[in-house]
Amino acid sequence: MTSAQFDTLLLEVDSDRIATLTINRPDKLNALNAQVLDELKKAFEEINGDVRIGAVIVTGAGDKAFVAGADIKELNRLNSTEGQKLAAKGQAIFSQIENCTKPVIAIVNGYALGGGAELAMACHLRIATENAVFGLPEVSLGLIPGYGGTQRLPQLVGKSKAMELILTGRQIKAHEAEEEGLVNDVVPSEESHEAAKKIAGKMLKNGPVALSKAIAAVNAAYRSEGFSKEAELFGELCDTEDFKEGTTAFLEKRKADFKGR
Repeated sequence: MTSAQFDTLLLEVDSDRIATLTINRPDKLNALNAQVLDELKKAFEEINGDVRIGAVIVTGAGDKAFVAGADIKELNRLNSTEGQKLAAKGQAIFSQIENCTKPVIAIVNGYALGGGAELAMACHLRIATENAVFGLPEVSLGLIPGYGGTQRLPQLVGKSKAMELILTGRQIKAHEAEEEGLVNDVVPSEESHEAAKKIAGKMLKNGPVALSKAIAAVNAAYRSEGFSKEAELFGELCDTEDFKEGTTAFLEKRKADFKGR
């Protein structure tokens, strides 16, 4: 059975009470723009209130990308106030996903970069296809992760590995991500939905109220002021020359020439 309709998302609920939410911009590698963020917010509001839904699978359309990142054209125009506001908005939406009362499983099918990696990390579990690639390359744009990446990555892989990945912007493939604890399992692409539904099915055999309370209890261990600091620093960077140079260089497909200003 099909649920609500969106312009950039597909939301379907099957007879096993499992919803599949697909970011549906394959021609843009499912990049997160303002519309996608707004529709993610609305979708999870619906999911939380829909008694038909017991668990959620989040994935990206096509076989190239889960979500390849944020829309750089939108970022390029930001000043510090707008940047901090955008980061806070993204954080709020991803926290809404993290605090969903129903288990949320990401199928990371292809590239999960920047905001895409942050979206995957906001989900409760992550299953990667064999072609999955993770990365937080924001420093190459003169930025930092702004949707919670500086906070969630250390929780998943530890501070030292998170520092390495954030400060170098290095991308890692599926099996390294599994070794580091970033993903729960790696499976062939054609088996990913079956694998996610199998895990969801095991969860749905348990008490739904207990599931929601367990999610809340685990999340309570990670409350911090780091998210607001991340948004503040993200905003400050939007007023730097390096940010303008980094995002412009990306759009012009050339190497950035950073001046440290």
